[in-house]
Amino acid sequence: MDTSSNWFFWALLSAVFAALTAIFAKIGLEGVDSDLATLIRTVVILAALAAFVHFTGKWSNPLALSSKTWLFLVLSGLATGASWVAYFRALKLGEASKVAPVDKFSLVLVAIFAFIFLHERPSAREWVGILMVGSGVLILALKR
Repeated sequence: MDTSSNWFFWALLSAVFAALTAIFAKIGLEGVDSDLATLIRTVVILAALAAFVHFTGKWSNPLALSSKTWLFLVLSGLATGASWVAYFRALKLGEASKVAPVDKFSLVLVAIFAFIFLHERPSAREWVGILMVGSGVLILALKR
């Protein structure tokens, strides 16, 4: 399997790191405000990504990007920041094993938004899987 262009490999790796994020963050949130913790996390990410881009030779002039690219990358960054603030606050207040699955309701929302805005058309089988994830989130959220 050529992992350099295999989206499934990278998506699975993302899931592993996202799972570790929840565990490490829950432990790291002890005794610290969730917003400060999010800022620290963001600084670490910025430094790590800057080093990665530099050492892999992927740097190019960001001013050469189109205004559309800038607009949507800025919007994505703002959405990411809001997501992180909400996620860390939820982790501070709740159990990681409950917060993380509810956070993954984003999977359902991505499918709906991709259908509406990107005109992506998941198959019936894929919609069933997406609905199962949504159902699982509801079961977790409604459990008292």
